[in-house]
Amino acid sequence: MNNFVLLILDGVGVGELPDAANYGDQGSNTISNIARHIGSIDLPNLKKFGLGNIVQINGIDKVSLPIASYGKMNEISPGKDSTTGHWEIGGLKVDFDFPYYPQGFPKELIEKFLEETGEKGVLGNKPASGTVIIEELGDMHMDTGFPIVYTSADSVFQIAAHEEVIPLERLYEICQIARDKVLIDKDSVGRVIARPFIGTSGSYKRTTNRKDFSLDPTGPTILNVLQTEGIETIAIGKINDLFNYSGISTKIKTKSNAEGIDAIIKTLSEKQGAFIFINLVDFDVYYGHRNDPDGFYKALLEFDEALPKITDKLDDTDVLVITADHGNDPTSTSSDHSREYVPLLYYNKRRKGKNLGIRETFADIAQTAAQYFKVNNTLKGKSFLNE
Repeated sequence: MNNFVLLILDGVGVGELPDAANYGDQGSNTISNIARHIGSIDLPNLKKFGLGNIVQINGIDKVSLPIASYGKMNEISPGKDSTTGHWEIGGLKVDFDFPYYPQGFPKELIEKFLEETGEKGVLGNKPASGTVIIEELGDMHMDTGFPIVYTSADSVFQIAAHEEVIPLERLYEICQIARDKVLIDKDSVGRVIARPFIGTSGSYKRTTNRKDFSLDPTGPTILNVLQTEGIETIAIGKINDLFNYSGISTKIKTKSNAEGIDAIIKTLSEKQGAFIFINLVDFDVYYGHRNDPDGFYKALLEFDEALPKITDKLDDTDVLVITADHGNDPTSTSSDHSREYVPLLYYNKRRKGKNLGIRETFADIAQTAAQYFKVNNTLKGKSFLNE
């Protein structure tokens, strides 16, 4: 079938990078710290792949004959944002860090936002947890109709609105205006994010109608390279937004890990010779950002249980790569991403597992995919296909 499947476990880091202290992330180790918090974890299928060979994890021992090759990857781009991580996985080195607003957005930027969108005011304008800020300001939003604007330690401009106060179509329009006319030049944040919610006072709840408005990648990625060569590029879930739809032939929207896993299985049943790129976002969104290690582990268990269903759809020519885009340690005091190594698991039914070591850059995956499809390119990274 000759499919190359690249699966991102969003936020599942495997230990602090050498420069983690520069980001306040010393001690971060997403999966190991989850195991330490719980006491011991059991992920039998990922254990067979060699997850415990990458990093010490309570309950997941090393295996002498893993069925996948294993290693971990260093991020050479600055920052710890999803956009940066995915672009580097796609074969780029991002030479700049996106702007951050730890004190909220400057007055002149908010004034420009109001001028361009025609909104009468905003609420919030500070770093905050998305679930906390809608509880804090939801009633005032219902009374005034003003959108709730907030950020985090990541480079994001987030706009929360009740779906009955600012309908989805209008919320998306506001976000697009902000992306195109406000958050530009020195204020070019990585993502503008629509954060709709529903409910009543005391029980507001975010919906799955989130939408990200990203920048175009800084250069051609593996998606562009393969698409130009006539290879179908299939993006499932958050991948579409993070690459701003560039180089993507087939777009599949999903709103949960379960939907994403179903989409992988269905796609593998239908496609041949395709590059299939998927992000499973629940680990990051629902558990990492909410400092919920128990929920994080439950999501990992659900993925582990589904993994054989994915590998059963692979034939001897198919490849599955499992990795992450950054860490998001739910045991830390921060609710934001963490600057970590990410796991590397490379599975092909015909190959014995080997130690791939510490890769210099996430972009090694892009070069591996290019070599798999026998496509020349100028992307960053070094292929591990024949290692």
